[in-house]
Amino acid sequence: MQGVNTDLSQSPAGSPAAPLDAAQLAEAFALFSRASEELSTAYNALQAQVGQLTERLTVLMGALPAAVVVVDRAGDVVQVNRAAEALFGGALVGRAWQAAWARLQPTETPGELTLVPEAVAGGEEPRRLSVSESALESGDERIVLLHDITDTHRMRLASERNERLAAMGEMVAGLAHQLRTPLAAALLYTGNLRQPELDPAQRASVADRALERLRYLERLIRDMLLFARGDSLGRQRFGVCDLAAELVHTLEPLAKARQIVFEAHCGCRDTELVGDRKALGGALTNLLENAIQASEAGGRVRFDVALLPATASGLGVAAVRFEVSDEGRGIAPELQERLFEPFFTTRAEGTGLGLAIARGVARAHGGDILLRSAPGQGSTFTLGLPLSLNAPAGSPSTEPTSPPLS
Repeated sequence: MQGVNTDLSQSPAGSPAAPLDAAQLAEAFALFSRASEELSTAYNALQAQVGQLTERLTVLMGALPAAVVVVDRAGDVVQVNRAAEALFGGALVGRAWQAAWARLQPTETPGELTLVPEAVAGGEEPRRLSVSESALESGDERIVLLHDITDTHRMRLASERNERLAAMGEMVAGLAHQLRTPLAAALLYTGNLRQPELDPAQRASVADRALERLRYLERLIRDMLLFARGDSLGRQRFGVCDLAAELVHTLEPLAKARQIVFEAHCGCRDTELVGDRKALGGALTNLLENAIQASEAGGRVRFDVALLPATASGLGVAAVRFEVSDEGRGIAPELQERLFEPFFTTRAEGTGLGLAIARGVARAHGGDILLRSAPGQGSTFTLGLPLSLNAPAGSPSTEPTSPPLS
């Protein structure tokens, strides 16, 4: 072919290329061989490190007292340690994590679950577990840790009970005074019934006063027992707005009788709580009654129930907030902390145990009661309760709203 240079010994510029001699080729192959050997050595070292890390991880997982479960993106268990197998009484690898999670029941405390009796190997007592979850950066797997806190929970309950009993011991003198005064009045009224000169109307009036004092004694003793027990015995699932509507139905007549404007709103729709409905209802009733009694005729009492996200609840998890506000005289700062002390009351007919019991109920459910008040600016009591875990980790949560109760 004309015009085409086929001489490979020529460079593109037409100058002759310098051929590689044997020495240069030998040096190049030697460099390549050294580099390959270094890469092979580095790879073997990395393999050894990976083996050591894998061995250490295996030993660590085996030694951990907590149950470790690794779940893949599809929801299947891909790895567990001995503690997890012992806890669930069988092999978990290859099974759906949802099936194992279904054997756990929510408790009143967020992040804590109970392994139901029939799911416990060997017929042992139900175990209380603390649950946490972390996703890997790749997003392909997540690690679920389950700590057995049965003994810790038992000791915590015992400690709380001992603290309450110690408080009861310190209040014996005050308790004697609390019981003696109404009892003396009841005895006096009862003694007057023996006077023959009393006409039927006077006799009925004295009997009513005696019964009033005896009922006060009964209420005081009931509150004392509630405070001493301090825990919530029942555990059932109930609708938040259903409870709020029941309280509104109960308290509206009292507010109307005192000419108080009573407004209520629940923004939780179908949200449910797990706990003692009766105890929580009693605690909220106490807050609402206090607000109504602290208000003057024509005043306003608001009862608002709402869902709060974890970032705003102050409890670290999503929560339900029950807020009771009044436009009463307010509470002086020096009295605000004392309001929750047993037997402290600013009302002549109060037992001084209502708020102490209410706070105890809230704390038994993992929440608390907070107070905001200033003289002349009314008061707001907020009872916050965390939402119990009732779905597998990682499931979405909703925050619906609903129309006012009234």
